Amino acid sequence: MKTGTKLALFVALFVLIGFPVIFTFISVMSDNWKYLLYSLPGSFTAGFIGLVVTLQHIKKERTIVGR
Repeated sequence: MKTGTKLALFVALFVLIGFPVIFTFISVMSDNWKYLLYSLPGSFTAGFIGLVVTLQHIKKERTIVGR
């Protein structure tokens, strides 16, 4: 796996998992749960799309190397 692909995988997972965790802490500290509720759809959408594209790219790299 190339360095760019590893970075893309890390970023996609961070957006998918890390952002909701960060906004959960912000919501707990501020006692305003709208921060979490408004961040979830965007984080999930961006993270999931990034993860799918990255996994397709990894799969493509493995088939090219396997030849």
